[in-house]
Amino acid sequence: MNQDYIIPNEWSIIEDGFHKDHVTASESIFSIGNGAMGQRANFEENYSGDTFQGSYIGGIYYPDKTRVGWWKNGYPEYFAKVLNAPNWIGINVNINGISLDLNTCKVYEFERELNMKEGVLTRSFIAELSNGNQLKIFATRFLSLDFNEAGAIKYSITPINFSGEIEFIPYIDAGIVNEDSNYDEYFWDILQIEEQKNEAYILSKTYKTEFHVCTGMKVGFALNDYEIILDKETEKTEKSIAFKYKTNVKQGDTLSIYKYGGYTQSMNHPKENLIFALEKVLQKVAIIGFDNLLQKQKEAWAKIWETADITIEGDVKAQQAIRFNIFQLNQTYLGEDSRLNIGPKGFTGEKYGGSTYWDTEAYCIPFYMSTKDKHVAKNLLLYRYNQLDKAIENAGKLGFNSGAALYPMVTMNGEECHNEWEITFEEIHRNGSMIYAIYNYVNYTGDYSYIPEFGMEVMIAVARFWQQRATFSKAKDKFVILGVTGPNEYENNINNNWYTNYLAKWCIDYALENLQVLKADYKADYQRIIEKTKFSKNNFDAMKNVADNMYFPFSEKEDVFLQQDGFLDKELIPVDQLEKSERPINQKWSWDRILRSPYIKQADVLQGIYFFENEFDTKTIKKHFDFYEPLTVHESSLSPCVHSIIASKIGMNNKAYEMYLRTSRLDLDDYNHEVHEGLHITSMAGTWLSIVQGFGGMRNFDNVLSFNPQIPKEWKSYSFKIDYRGSTLKVYKSHSECKFTNESELPVPVFVNGEEKIISKDELVIIS
Repeated sequence: MNQDYIIPNEWSIIEDGFHKDHVTASESIFSIGNGAMGQRANFEENYSGDTFQGSYIGGIYYPDKTRVGWWKNGYPEYFAKVLNAPNWIGINVNINGISLDLNTCKVYEFERELNMKEGVLTRSFIAELSNGNQLKIFATRFLSLDFNEAGAIKYSITPINFSGEIEFIPYIDAGIVNEDSNYDEYFWDILQIEEQKNEAYILSKTYKTEFHVCTGMKVGFALNDYEIILDKETEKTEKSIAFKYKTNVKQGDTLSIYKYGGYTQSMNHPKENLIFALEKVLQKVAIIGFDNLLQKQKEAWAKIWETADITIEGDVKAQQAIRFNIFQLNQTYLGEDSRLNIGPKGFTGEKYGGSTYWDTEAYCIPFYMSTKDKHVAKNLLLYRYNQLDKAIENAGKLGFNSGAALYPMVTMNGEECHNEWEITFEEIHRNGSMIYAIYNYVNYTGDYSYIPEFGMEVMIAVARFWQQRATFSKAKDKFVILGVTGPNEYENNINNNWYTNYLAKWCIDYALENLQVLKADYKADYQRIIEKTKFSKNNFDAMKNVADNMYFPFSEKEDVFLQQDGFLDKELIPVDQLEKSERPINQKWSWDRILRSPYIKQADVLQGIYFFENEFDTKTIKKHFDFYEPLTVHESSLSPCVHSIIASKIGMNNKAYEMYLRTSRLDLDDYNHEVHEGLHITSMAGTWLSIVQGFGGMRNFDNVLSFNPQIPKEWKSYSFKIDYRGSTLKVYKSHSECKFTNESELPVPVFVNGEEKIISKDELVIIS
């Protein structure tokens, strides 16, 4: 597939010209969502070529039975998957009895546009059918932010060289199967199909989990934008319902169908009221009307962009990329429901099951803290707090006790559902991200109340896990952590992954430090938590002993921390000496060869240095970057952003810019040749980080907000806003100056290049 078929544009993703080999990739790239549901950019009309039909509802999942070659004790029974939901967007079209199908007709002037400023997907083209009839199509679609259970479509046809019969067949299809089903199972049980005048509803429930979902549609028509009434015929099957409407249209006239559709589900409504609830929603949006609903959509997105936007002057591809990343993050998660989280593919595909990973805590929380009110990030923390009992249960299955918690690598409801042993049993560093997210939230927002109310219980449970997971080595006279996989998944079952050991020590220290704060300043909460967790002085001393005596592999010769004990036993051949034909190695090499190689899938030691940069001097950071960057293949989407941020920190601006483009245009340019499977949503937060924390140099250690702004030579300027403790601060950087503007009531103290500035309300501070 041509990697450059997306046209550069500051506010839109544009595809010019129809190419069948782009269809599934474009279905991912042009996906739309509203935080509660999302859908791939499938054509409304029938398409007989290769396509990946996908519509998804937040929180609705199925426990697909685990499929492994060799079962091991401790394996999860299932892999949770966001379900491909009933499809309501479909509108088949017949012209004088011939089906409109872009796979079989001639297509001219095809253009698809995802307007990110307004949250609207449009598509236009001219089709020539087998009988020579030519028609102009214009389709507009969006998922409403104001009414998050509904979406709207306007689909218009204009005959160009004929007059004749046009037939619209809007339908709902509940006969959907996940492409990633382990056993080709059907996950939906159809309970009821209802129709009214121009409305249809299918009530279904998921097997096993028994989520109830109502899918509905309501349709209307216009000729040359004047409402008309058309008679209908109904076709039903066991799993679908379709309406047929026929009318004759003169050459040059435009016939439009308005289709409102969406879902109500049992997480939000009593299951017996789902049809009635969706009737009310669809009737309400239909009364508002398509044009007014579209205007509300534009206004809602304008409000999001007020704080979230990043502007880049002088580099259209970089500008397009960062807005695409910000746009998709907001389509995926808006933070109003603490039961929902952010899957690595969001609502754009089925890889990774749409489940929650440690990506949320490590990468996404800073984006939501800085671009939205703090309650949005707090809801992400509460998601994990509310699943603490399951995390304790997960640890218990692996032999841990006394309230130790191991958060899952992959989950929907808090229960581990990942079934690769080197991930499920060994990639335990994820536990540390849960605590780092709490620290990050409290440090950035200043909301310490989260720790006595919720966070301390999580911190104690995770600290208990690390204490039990560590082993005392007589040979080293230190505590070691054996048999792990770090963030670099190209090393499995290794001992003393530096990042894991460092996080383990830090988590224990942070938990004990905050226990002391609660004991002194939050006595009632302290007593409640001590009693609830049965925490004792012996627990405290045992944990402190592990933290104070943790082992960290280090090379005197290289003067760097080692990724793991045996890292220097490898032949350290830099990535730039690999033949291009050998890459990506995860597609070209055997797993055995990868495990024996020195190549790093994603930032590992550097991930730890990024988290705890304030604990290392610049010389140490540079030495580690110079050692590990040449060995990193960046075959994880989560890797380039960390390298970009660190490269900015140590003044390697060309490398920082290279890594920024790698992370920001990962999907738009399809670096890994996999965008057809869906977008890399969680790594998109890393793209935001690479500008704000990378080029902008924003840091927030020890309750101090600081900036050290730089600018790539390819850009003329850039600017971004952050919400910091209730104040909105705008940062502008060009090659000649840096400007800070406080758009809020409260003064904001910041350090810029090491110098303290107090920025008052509406004040503009210019630094040459």
